[in-house]
Amino acid sequence: MTEQILSSGAVRTADAAVGRDDAIRAAGAILVEVGAVDAAYVDAMLEREGSVSTYMGNYLAIPHGTNEAKGTIRKSGLSFTRYAEPIDWDGDEVRFVVGIAGIDNEHLEILSKIAIIFSDEDEVEKLLALDSAEELYAALSDVNES
Repeated sequence: MTEQILSSGAVRTADAAVGRDDAIRAAGAILVEVGAVDAAYVDAMLEREGSVSTYMGNYLAIPHGTNEAKGTIRKSGLSFTRYAEPIDWDGDEVRFVVGIAGIDNEHLEILSKIAIIFSDEDEVEKLLALDSAEELYAALSDVNES
């Protein structure tokens, strides 16, 4: 991986409460904005969610596209949004939505690092307490290290 998978511009905070599908669309829009995927990938993210929930626990959801959408991925990328209010994710509360698109197996390493962070409730509380997208990006900077 020569490029950063998570760029500072792909980390956001959101004040408004939104629904699950709107949060998925927003995560996908960031992936499109940073050049990781084509717009069609966002539809594949919604399709994936329709077949299996991407809720992971500890306020985290990781929406991603279907296997059929791999051709719409331009480069591996990640979007990260922390919501001020919980999102109802089919009965679970989500505060962090991490959109992901991976080429080859690059996404597996990324997912592993995110899983480690979110398996620790103290780390999740730290992320919830940060004031800005810049502070979130700094806290997540090791996601980019190979």
